[in-house]
Amino acid sequence: MSEPGTPTFDQLNIFLTVVDRGSFAAASRELNRAVSVISYGIGNLEVQLGVTLFAREGTRKPKLTEEGEALLAEARAIAQGIRGLQAKVKGLLDGLEAQVSLAVDVMLPAERVGAVLHRFAARFPTVQLRLHVETLGAVTSLVLERDAVIGISGPLSAGVVGIDSRAAGSVAMIPVAGADHPLARMLTIPPGEGREHTQLVLSDRSRFTEGRDFSVFSTRTWRLADLGAKRALLCQGIGWGNMPAAMIAEDLAAGRLVRLDMPDHVGETYRFWGIWRSDLPPGPAGQWLLDQLVNHGQGDAPPGGVGDV
Repeated sequence: MSEPGTPTFDQLNIFLTVVDRGSFAAASRELNRAVSVISYGIGNLEVQLGVTLFAREGTRKPKLTEEGEALLAEARAIAQGIRGLQAKVKGLLDGLEAQVSLAVDVMLPAERVGAVLHRFAARFPTVQLRLHVETLGAVTSLVLERDAVIGISGPLSAGVVGIDSRAAGSVAMIPVAGADHPLARMLTIPPGEGREHTQLVLSDRSRFTEGRDFSVFSTRTWRLADLGAKRALLCQGIGWGNMPAAMIAEDLAAGRLVRLDMPDHVGETYRFWGIWRSDLPPGPAGQWLLDQLVNHGQGDAPPGGVGDV
């Protein structure tokens, strides 16, 4: 039995591009090569491996064979590893970045971000910083689209192809309402009562959250893309909603907001992840910034008895 050969990175890249784009013609446009070159590359890869990767007959588009399906995950892992190696070497050769672009989830405590950025400015005085503050899946979108090199994302980054991640802490989300809101004035909130009142819901228009709802319990909602506006409306008694506990501690102490003792919604844990593109790891300054933000989250203690967002 003959041993399979060793494919080149170029052959694997052609294979993955055909899979991702759906046809040899689309892959040729993506890679700016002739269709014949794409076909030749796939043919050589099949010869190297000793298996047929695509069933080309009886279908308008190439369809992966059983062997192709079985090898796809390994091919992706190898290609991502090589791209990561190339990017890492490029960062070493290029030296310190001129600019670092950071995207953070709006739920991340501002004090934590400010403390880390204060030290960043002192340690890397020549590096410019671009900071994006976004909601839900928008942080992951910015990293995937290369508008940010690193991000501290909420839970929606988990499992996204092309994204590597590290756990970066969490915050407790609790249901609250203004002191004059009907729910806040109830001594005992019956199960299901929250559905009868307007819920203020944080949302965004990224492709990761399009058409999806998170922690929505009421049939009546107001959608907001700004957490500060949500807090202001809650304090005015316009609806109820979930907020990061640390962010509204002063409002609770001053009586502007009241924590709702809802039997069917006691609160949730919103977890953070430090993220970056698998093929575009951060340079020295970006890596330092990511490490600091991740390390700051290691001391977060999720509240007991609640699930994740």
